[in-house]
Amino acid sequence: QVQVVESGGGLVQAGGSLRLSCTASGLPFDSYSMGWFRQAPGKEREGVSCIGFNEQMTFYKDSVKGRFTISRVNANNALYLQMNSLKPEDTAMYYCAAVSWCTGGDTVTGPIQYSGQGTQVTVSS
Repeated sequence: QVQVVESGGGLVQAGGSLRLSCTASGLPFDSYSMGWFRQAPGKEREGVSCIGFNEQMTFYKDSVKGRFTISRVNANNALYLQMNSLKPEDTAMYYCAAVSWCTGGDTVTGPIQYSGQGTQVTVSS
């Protein structure tokens, strides 16, 4: 049974930082590209960032480039998202997912294969 669990969300002031973590079990973690998505109330889910299975290729949505950093440690089945210079518009539920592939442009990822329940990020102005 595949389990994907996110953690690290919270309330932070604009300009602050948070580090999201994700662990995945029950799947060959090092064979999947992994991505972070977010969904704000009343908005569609959007891809935020993606990292290839070999830990090298990374992709970002334009609005987070230079502020967010995605990383993974395959030995620990772990995925991370370091978020700096947070803005109120970053407020959303953030989800970790195993995806079919990463891609350029604002789409960032291919289809979701497995995802977690999400962790809430709230940025106050």
